[in-house]
Amino acid sequence: MFKSSGTPLIRVGVVSVAILFTMTLPSVAADSEFFATFGLGRPATPTDIHPWDIDISPNGKGLPSGQGTVKEGGMIYTNSCAPCHGPTGIEGPMPTLIGGIGTLNTDQPLKTVGSYWPFATTLFDYIYRAMPFNAPQSLAPQQVYAVVAWILFRNGIIEESTILNAQTLPTITMPNHKGFVGDARPDFSKVRP
Repeated sequence: MFKSSGTPLIRVGVVSVAILFTMTLPSVAADSEFFATFGLGRPATPTDIHPWDIDISPNGKGLPSGQGTVKEGGMIYTNSCAPCHGPTGIEGPMPTLIGGIGTLNTDQPLKTVGSYWPFATTLFDYIYRAMPFNAPQSLAPQQVYAVVAWILFRNGIIEESTILNAQTLPTITMPNHKGFVGDARPDFSKVRP
């Protein structure tokens, strides 16, 4: 299998070193001195990060300004969401958004926004970042507030007259808000320098 000249062993050694280098590169690349030493890239600035910093916390931190109503949400839903979730949010072909409240402890649980999701702010976050499927991040904040209002209303969680915004959305208590266990692990970001 191996030639006496040792050539295959040299190849194995070179490949092994290359693999080890590739495996350690991400941790080395995280160090800004690496970039300065080798002249590769530059640290991201707040301006670079801002367009990507759109996540919303369960407590509402990060929610943008704007507002939306159930009526506005129905029109936006029809145009942007119904092709995947059906005209009323139950027909599909993508996951059902409406119904299922009270079914999680049954033999046929239906996991929907209304029955399963613990925070209304998570719905805003998901739609804002990832929907509609064919054009993610194409909806303005007021459109997302409106669609969230329509979905929550259709699930019987809010009244039709409710106006959603950065102040009202975090105050909504979802039916399954006690159905999840918090993450008790320590915050390791505080340990890092």
